[in-house]
Amino acid sequence: MSARDVVMGFQGAMGKGDMKAARGFLADNLSFVGPFDRFSSPEPYLAALGQLAPMIERVDMKRMFSDGDEVALFYDLVTKTPAGTAPCAEWYRVSGGKITHIQVYFDGRPFAPMMAKR
Repeated sequence: MSARDVVMGFQGAMGKGDMKAARGFLADNLSFVGPFDRFSSPEPYLAALGQLAPMIERVDMKRMFSDGDEVALFYDLVTKTPAGTAPCAEWYRVSGGKITHIQVYFDGRPFAPMMAKR
């Protein structure tokens, strides 16, 4: 399975809310870096996504690029919050058929008041 296939599988599982299937695409030593959180294993990352899910109206995918074991996604995150829509980028690294690293880029300022409350 290519890195692109792995990331698409993960995205598909997340889109269905299937955390068990999503977990199957993540390496046990997953590292995640984002504007608000850093995780070094899949479970807290998935827990954070689970908390975020009720705030999301939809994800409008714009582009995907892949180069070997690296994949980049560009999308608009449309929320049900005062933060509105946020353009986002995600950079994935895949090894052995599992996602080993995810780095997310977006302007966190509109989300800061909500994140401070959690």
